[in-house]
Amino acid sequence: MTRERDGKELYLEDLAPGQIYRSGETTVTEADIVRFAESFDPQPFHLDAGKAESTFFGGLAASGWHTASLTMRLLVGGGLRLAGGIIGAGMDELRWPKPLRPGDTIRLESEVIEVRPSRSRPGQGLAKVRTTTLNQHGEPVQVLVANLLVVCRPES
Repeated sequence: MTRERDGKELYLEDLAPGQIYRSGETTVTEADIVRFAESFDPQPFHLDAGKAESTFFGGLAASGWHTASLTMRLLVGGGLRLAGGIIGAGMDELRWPKPLRPGDTIRLESEVIEVRPSRSRPGQGLAKVRTTTLNQHGEPVQVLVANLLVVCRPES
């Protein structure tokens, strides 16, 4: 079951395993990659296209942490719009199967894997969500399985 963003905030009761939520898109430029790397991950394969040619990546590649930051931005603005915000309670998996390259346009598909109410904290629960960041070719550049704190719908 695929759900497109309709602006509605989602509560724990709205989520069910198998639901898929999609985000909008963003394109990353060489300048974006270099700017992020200069501040947070200053390695040659993130900073200089020429030097990056002779590295493992064979060309300029965004830092995995840059990919994660872009994913978070798309997640916050995307289809999985959780009431109370995207609040992480931990990750089960974080992988970067392919590098994010200059000119790539990415989008997200977030699949609800598991939903469970909290036994110790009434009014909230956890949702396990697999968010796959895909490039314009449909190839995954990041796979994240996160446990998200989700609030329950307030009683009327």
